Amino acid sequence: MNQRSWVRFGGLAAALLLAVTATGCTKKSEGTAPAGAPARTPGQVKIALVPGGAHPYFQPWKDAAATAKTDLGVADVTFNETADWDQTKQNDVLKSLAAQGYNAFGVFGVSPENINATFEDLKRQGFPVASLASCPAGDVDKADFCLSTDVRLAAYKAAQAAIEAIGGQGALVHLTGNKVDSNTQRRIAGVQQAVEESGGKVELLQTVTDVDKDLQTAQKAVADLLAAKGEQIQGIVNTAYNPAVAAAEGVERSKLPIKVVAIDDDKTILAGLKDGSVAATVLQNPVGQASVGSYALTKLAGGCTMSRPGVIIDSGSFVVTKDAIDTYDTDRQAKTDELKKAFDSRYLSCK
Repeated sequence: MNQRSWVRFGGLAAALLLAVTATGCTKKSEGTAPAGAPARTPGQVKIALVPGGAHPYFQPWKDAAATAKTDLGVADVTFNETADWDQTKQNDVLKSLAAQGYNAFGVFGVSPENINATFEDLKRQGFPVASLASCPAGDVDKADFCLSTDVRLAAYKAAQAAIEAIGGQGALVHLTGNKVDSNTQRRIAGVQQAVEESGGKVELLQTVTDVDKDLQTAQKAVADLLAAKGEQIQGIVNTAYNPAVAAAEGVERSKLPIKVVAIDDDKTILAGLKDGSVAATVLQNPVGQASVGSYALTKLAGGCTMSRPGVIIDSGSFVVTKDAIDTYDTDRQAKTDELKKAFDSRYLSCK
């Protein structure tokens, strides 16, 4: 199973769901806890944050886990990335963690098409479950909630930034992840929407999928693209981590006048913003996903329930240019604080 670098999300429905969720932290009325699930004190809660495998995007979860353990006063928050991008292996990892006493789970599912079965299995055991940085495919989330980037919206923002960078007209190329992933299709739709809104002034010359397995795959794809069509391209919009890094490196080496819009804040991307070789990047909120996810899981383990079980919540995406390179993290922290307050006032139903 290929790695998913630009973290998956359930699409524009997130914004709609945010608007209609019930308010107030009141007595439990909906989403009752599974039978046999005891209310635990924070000192009895052991949280496992489990991405689908090793990937640069998830590295901030490690520090967020350590911080959450201290701030929340829970017994433990562990980070386990050993699933090797295989859903069966991830299921085995989750079973092993449960056997070790972990009783609350934040999971980035390897397979969005099948992850609901995993969530249901954990829920049957009485564990609170968060779908973090990725939502299941389709319209149903069997986790307590999904806290993730709205990938269609973020891709739309990225394409808008690229169109602005090329002066509102010209040819764009879109580099992204696994073609069969439903969330890749959402990203493609977001880019296409921005292109269509140009009224024919911008052409989407090509969408290149399946180039996020690793950096080497992305580098070869970018080299081949520039060799074949470099002179025709005015801008490259990236909606996956590895091709973003490869595009920034490749365009800089080629000296072609191509505007690159990236994703996330790899050091290569930040360096490109500073020297002008990257026009903009769209940042996500991995720390917020891990820290707010852990907070909500602790509340659920303590007896709270979700006012709307399975709600999809946008963890935020932020367009950053050179002018904002020193302040963008302040915006992400503000969004994280806002999300935590929203769980207390809107999403959680507590005694």
